[in-house]
Amino acid sequence: MLIGAAAGPLAACGGRTEQPTRPPAPPAPGQVLATTAEVPVGSGTVVDDTVVTQPAPGVFHGFVARCTHAGCLLTNVVDGAIVCPCHGSRFNLDGEVTRGPAVAPLKPAAVTVRGNSILAG
Repeated sequence: MLIGAAAGPLAACGGRTEQPTRPPAPPAPGQVLATTAEVPVGSGTVVDDTVVTQPAPGVFHGFVARCTHAGCLLTNVVDGAIVCPCHGSRFNLDGEVTRGPAVAPLKPAAVTVRGNSILAG
């Protein structure tokens, strides 16, 4: 009986229970994360523990690549959304939640553009 009760919450999150095994390691300030050409307008890319997005031409945002729901590593940007592979949370390119179970936006990670390079910090 207890097993059935415990299975309900897991099913609500998609049945996957991956948890982070370590806190995210921030990139060193000035580290090149990507080139501007590697981050298409209306999309993004994940570089180690940083998600870099370009929601509008020439506008770049960085976020810690951990879902705010359970801390799972974010690994993909699909169809203009940052998608959590563990429980299905989705975030827009500005880091705001568009689908739960996450309720908090992604944590910002400072990025700067110098020439055609996107740098940490």
